[in-house]
Amino acid sequence: MTDSSHYQPPKVWTWNKDGGGRFASINRPVSGPTHEKELPVGTHPLQLYSLATPNGVKVTIMLEELLALGHSGAEYDAWLIKIGDGDQFGSGFVAVNPNSKIPALLDRSGPDPVRVFESGSILFYLAEKFGALLPTDVSLRAECLSWLFWQMGSAPYIGGGFGHFYAYAPTKIQYAIDRFAMEAKRQLDVLDKQLAEHEYIAGDEYTIADIAIWPWYGNLVLGTLYEAGEFLAVQDYRHIQRWAAVIAERPAVKRGRRVNRVFGEPASQLHERHDAADFETKTQDKLTDNS
Repeated sequence: MTDSSHYQPPKVWTWNKDGGGRFASINRPVSGPTHEKELPVGTHPLQLYSLATPNGVKVTIMLEELLALGHSGAEYDAWLIKIGDGDQFGSGFVAVNPNSKIPALLDRSGPDPVRVFESGSILFYLAEKFGALLPTDVSLRAECLSWLFWQMGSAPYIGGGFGHFYAYAPTKIQYAIDRFAMEAKRQLDVLDKQLAEHEYIAGDEYTIADIAIWPWYGNLVLGTLYEAGEFLAVQDYRHIQRWAAVIAERPAVKRGRRVNRVFGEPASQLHERHDAADFETKTQDKLTDNS
């Protein structure tokens, strides 16, 4: 795993279109749309444009949790954005999220549509809109938001750092893997110590902090993210293991994980969600059986 090359950065960096490995076709150093394409719009108040990456799963879990709590206004259409095909660079998507990243939400419940992008921002927006999954006590609210923003700042080390170099980079570079594995384990240790004293991330109440953190760190210790469990010795983080297993069994989490999912077992894939009944009738195994 040792990198034997001796790369010397040039004075001015230039883009190598063919140097991005698996993601070469969707990475570029500029923003904005690459093509004209309007987004579809369904019948529900909330329109979600996403993919079941850890960041995308945060929002579908949140919406399913809100519906489970009885908030009918949280009904939503979840449209699939195929980032490998460049859907995120369509003009309609860029109008909702100028950063061209999933997830992106359009709230059409009021007289003027409201766009919300960045997964943490979407969680906070929905929590405030429905008055749920965010503590009202000042101290508890501050704790919850601190952990929400901790996740937003920390996850790039797990995703773009560790995950990229360990699982996706075309070349295995020991320095890069060691650097980000160290940081991933430090973050896991931070969480494990917090969960040693609390049932959930921000205290004894399930909140948007848990919803934000679980798709990344919960899946990491459960061995489903990057298949890196053995490499990172995730069994050592027993408090995260306990927390991750409890959340994985929540019915809303089970539903939310399936939405906009295009990998795994066909029964776990609901490419688009437009009605609660879709979980029973429109997963890929059902569509295949009916074809």
